[in-house]
Amino acid sequence: MNQIIVQPARELRVDFARWAVAQTPKVRTCSTTDFAVPPHLFTHLPEHLLVGSLVDGHRYVPVEDENPEWLTAVPGEPLPAVPDSAYGPDSVPLDAAPGHGALLAGAPEPGQAAVEEAVTVVQAAEDVAAGGDSSGPNSPSGPPYACQLCPRTFSTSRGRDAHHRQVHREA
Repeated sequence: MNQIIVQPARELRVDFARWAVAQTPKVRTCSTTDFAVPPHLFTHLPEHLLVGSLVDGHRYVPVEDENPEWLTAVPGEPLPAVPDSAYGPDSVPLDAAPGHGALLAGAPEPGQAAVEEAVTVVQAAEDVAAGGDSSGPNSPSGPPYACQLCPRTFSTSRGRDAHHRQVHREA
């Protein structure tokens, strides 16, 4: 049976031992300082008992926030606001950053064509990896399989289905 070896911090050994003997069946020690915790009990172990501990030889890293506020972007909409605390002390607003004025005004930035071409190449590589249409000279011939949710087409139904699972998860 697999066990997770926990060496609690010196000041928490008594509290950890109290928790260990309160379990059914009891969590046993495997040395003078280590406890062998079954995986199904480790997930229910109070986190304050793990702070400062070694878990399987690695320092335990506590979870900072169990309910982080995830910011999600919606295509075609402005990005969501980010709190000022997320920025470093030397950060500059994007509209004041040098070289980004043309982009904000709607004009393409120098080198933008190269970026767009790189994006196209990456998308084509992803399509090939997913079994889709590579639109290249070595692409397999056959009927196109169109995605029902976007204008992309694929040379195989497998490629279309992989694209649908990867890109349109929510739909």
